[in-house]
Amino acid sequence: MSLALNAEEQNVKRPITSAPQPASEFIDKKITELADWRGQTLSQLRALIKEALPDVVEEVKWMGTPVWSFDGIICTGETYKAKVKLTFAQGASLNDPDRLFNSSMDGNTRRAIDILEGEIINASAFKALILAAAARNTSSAKTKAKRP
Repeated sequence: MSLALNAEEQNVKRPITSAPQPASEFIDKKITELADWRGQTLSQLRALIKEALPDVVEEVKWMGTPVWSFDGIICTGETYKAKVKLTFAQGASLNDPDRLFNSSMDGNTRRAIDILEGEIINASAFKALILAAAARNTSSAKTKAKRP
């Protein structure tokens, strides 16, 4: 006599296995679900990032935060009730002649751009900032690779 019960007899639900949702699809869904100016703004910024850097990698980290990377994190795209925030991981080391950075200015590493409803970002300056962040990441990656 066997005391072992099969899964059906134990009333155990078997997990449904599925491939994880690609980051681009998750970001699409997030933008759609926002269904207001924040979704439109995030969508426009995402398009500018992809225009500037077609090989950018989209990821989702930290409880659903969109992240754009190229040899390291370029920036994150966070949405709050009153703003869309793009935080540049190494923003403090980037040249920002058009003064797009307007938040997180006290830190030694990060810088952010807070965009409020109705504000328009300078597209060419933003794309230049994206390219500068990618170039910084690439040069950092090469330096790390050369270390013994």
